[in-house]
Amino acid sequence: MGGDIREPKRLVYVAPEYPLIAAQAGLVGMVIMEAHVGRDGYVKDATILRSQPIFDDAAKAAVMQWRYQPLLLNGVAMEFVLSVTIKFNLKPPQ
Repeated sequence: MGGDIREPKRLVYVAPEYPLIAAQAGLVGMVIMEAHVGRDGYVKDATILRSQPIFDDAAKAAVMQWRYQPLLLNGVAMEFVLSVTIKFNLKPPQ
């Protein structure tokens, strides 16, 4: 194994929308998912691994809009899978 690998970089980030009902109820949580990125850098699918279900749709909708610079192995674009954790907090990070 080996070769010239250029790791992908996220080019487009879309923040998830906080579900209104979760905000009104003061709920916080996180969603952990696995995202499958195609050779073109578009997220092809995202699978929820762990979550508070109220946040699932918002998290997946955001991740499906993300775009990546393709992973290159010896100059050839490759598909890849990555883990994504999205935290839903009512207070902005300090």
